[in-house]
Amino acid sequence: MLYFILAIVLSAILTFYRVIKGPSVPDRIIAMNSIGVMFLLVLVLLSFYFDRKIFIDVALVYGVFLFINVLVITKNITKPEKGGVGD
Repeated sequence: MLYFILAIVLSAILTFYRVIKGPSVPDRIIAMNSIGVMFLLVLVLLSFYFDRKIFIDVALVYGVFLFINVLVITKNITKPEKGGVGD
């Protein structure tokens, strides 16, 4: 189980490179979201490893915040500029 957690953390570290050097803003957003999902999975695996149910509750709340974060960032990126054709 610890090897899975270590592999996920290593994958998150490698994905962080895409956050820094991403070719575009949507690629960086997807990489940040992927890192969030990876750490959510680490929380769930730690919950099973330590037999603590509170970690699953924390993972659920973190998952809700992660989803809201994606919605807010997507709305702000796709917002049309002021003074365009529709105004």
